[in-house]
Amino acid sequence: MKISEADILILPGLGGSGLGHWQLRWAERMSSAAIVEQADWIEPDLDDWVSTIEQAVLLATRPVVLVAHSLAVHAVVHVAPRLVNVRGAFLVAPPDIELNPDVPEETLEFRPILRDPLPFPSLLVASNNDPYCTIDRAVEFATCWGSDFHQAGEAGHINLESGHGPWPEGLLMFTRLMQRLKA
Repeated sequence: MKISEADILILPGLGGSGLGHWQLRWAERMSSAAIVEQADWIEPDLDDWVSTIEQAVLLATRPVVLVAHSLAVHAVVHVAPRLVNVRGAFLVAPPDIELNPDVPEETLEFRPILRDPLPFPSLLVASNNDPYCTIDRAVEFATCWGSDFHQAGEAGHINLESGHGPWPEGLLMFTRLMQRLKA
């Protein structure tokens, strides 16, 4: 599937994606991409986030591909069984909101981490030194969700703080995922 043949819904995590973040850059570069705006980026409510994602998918006019970062990955996993028209998901740096003591308290409402397989193809990207999730836990999530897994090396939380503004390697991985999807 070509990027231009899909509605690319970009789902930022806690706090949203600040200026220069790879998600915002991708939204600017891809004519078929849009940021899904949550009502509250700072005090997230799982039901609200899930409902907002579901509504965005329902309003899409073409097949949908999701691009989720951090906490938004868990929102996708919660809403996945109800999503129609989703062809795939690019899941980046999910935090371990069950076992990692360093995750922000605001993320804990998204527990438990669901472990059912996703009903669409997905690729989970994680790093060796993410402060919010060990690589072993990221592999466990990918296995449970039926996601392909890519180890991004020492890339931190794959956000601005870890030096990932443009993140061309991620765009290449996303393009490869798109090539595997059917329209």
